[in-house]
Amino acid sequence: MVRRYFGTDGIRGRANSVITPELALKVGQAAGLVFRNGDHRHRVLIGKDTRLSGYMIENALVAGFTSVGMDVLLTGPIPTPAVGMLVRSMRADLGVMISASHNPFDDNGIKLFGPDGYKLSDEVEHKIETLLDGDLTKQLAQSRDLGRARRIDGVQDRYIEFAKRTLPRSINLEGLRVVIDCANGAAYRVAPGALWELGADVVSIGVDPDGSNINKDCGSTDLGAVCAKVREMRADIGIALDGDADRVMIVDERGHIVDGDQVLAVIAESFREGGLLSRPGVVGTVMSNLGLERYLASLGLDLIRTPVGDRYVLEQMRALGYNVGGEPSGHIILSDFTTTGDGFLSALQVLAVVKRIGKQVSEVCHRFEPLPQVLKNVRYRDGKPLENAGVRSAIASAEKKLGSGGRLIVRPSGTEPVIRVMGEGDDKLLVEAAVDDIIEALTEVAA
Repeated sequence: MVRRYFGTDGIRGRANSVITPELALKVGQAAGLVFRNGDHRHRVLIGKDTRLSGYMIENALVAGFTSVGMDVLLTGPIPTPAVGMLVRSMRADLGVMISASHNPFDDNGIKLFGPDGYKLSDEVEHKIETLLDGDLTKQLAQSRDLGRARRIDGVQDRYIEFAKRTLPRSINLEGLRVVIDCANGAAYRVAPGALWELGADVVSIGVDPDGSNINKDCGSTDLGAVCAKVREMRADIGIALDGDADRVMIVDERGHIVDGDQVLAVIAESFREGGLLSRPGVVGTVMSNLGLERYLASLGLDLIRTPVGDRYVLEQMRALGYNVGGEPSGHIILSDFTTTGDGFLSALQVLAVVKRIGKQVSEVCHRFEPLPQVLKNVRYRDGKPLENAGVRSAIASAEKKLGSGGRLIVRPSGTEPVIRVMGEGDDKLLVEAAVDDIIEALTEVAA
C-alpha cells in the first residue's frame, strides 16, 4: 500500500511548505467525511503543541472539519496522550494533535485518533488519502448543516487529575526534588502542575514557549540542560519530555542519563511485583539492548521485539495482550492507562518506585548492565544497497562472527536514504569489527 501523505506517525513535514493550510483544510474535510457516520451531531477534538505554525494549521483544520458538518472542540496546548484520553472521555468521533513531536519548531504535523483514542489504522489512513486526492466539493455540508467551533476550558486540569489517578492513593512525592524539562512544548503547564500537586519540590525548565523554541537546547533529545540543572539544584531526579510529551528520558541524581530500556525494566519489575502485568513480559523493539532481554528473562519475563517505532510496539501489545511496552528512545506505552506513549505517566511510575523503595534514582534505575552496542549509518544515493551480493556476504560473515552471544540489525531508515547498522554483544571489539565490515561493504556500494 503506497502512502503519499501519512508516515509512521501521522502527516509530518516543514510547516507552510509540506504542511500547508491547503493540505490541513483537505485533511479536515477528508477525515471528517470518513468519520461522519450516523445522524448524530459529530465532534472532533483538536489539541496542539506550542509551535508558531500551530495557529495556521489549527484554523485550516477547523475550516475543513466545519465545512463537512463536524463541530470542533479546541483545547489549546496539551500533550499528545491527553488527546487520546479526551477523545474517549468526551465521546468525540475523532481526535487531532497538531505536533511534530521532537522535531525542530519549523516542522509540524497532524496526528489523528479514532473515537477509541487509538491512532488510525493503515486502512483508515488509506481511505483518508484516497479522499485527499479527489474533489470533495460535492460532499461538503449544506449551509444549515455546517459545524461550529469553540474553545473548551479545563482540559489541562482534567489531564492532571487523570495522571495523578494512575498512581496508588498512598503515593505522594513529598521529600523529592524533581527537575522537569518540558521542552517548551505541550506539557509546559500540566507536568509541573501535577508534580506540585503530588507534593514534589518542583524545579521547572523548558516552560517558556515562544513559538520557536520548542525542543531547542532542551527536552528529551537535548539533555544537557536538565543534567546541568539536576546537578546545580542537587535534585533527586530529572525528567525530560519532548515537544508533545509522548516520550521521556530520566536523569539520575548525579546528572547521568537513564534510557528507555532501563525505564522499561523498572516499570516491568514493579508491575510484576504488584501483579499488574497482563502477560509475563513486555514489548520492545529490535533496538532494545540485549541486556534488557537477559534481565527480563531472569525475572521470568519475555521481551517481544518489533520493528522500530512505537506504532509497531502498540500493535503487538494489542494483538498479544501485553500492557507494557516501549523503546530505548523513551516512548513508553502503559496500555492500562493510555492509548499511546505518555512520557509523563511513565515518569510518574518511576517516581512511585523511587518513593516506595526509598533509594536513589541511580540505584533504582540501573537494573542491568547494557551490552556494548555499536550503531553506524551509511548514506546512499539510490538503488537498494542491501540487495548487493557483497553486502549480503558481509552481513552473513558478521552474523557468524557474533554468534549466538550477539545481535546484528541492518535496516534502511524510514525517513531518509540511510542504512543503519547496529551490532551488540559481550565483546565490544568483536562487535565493532563486525559492524565495520558491513559499513565498509555498504560504503563501496553507496559511493
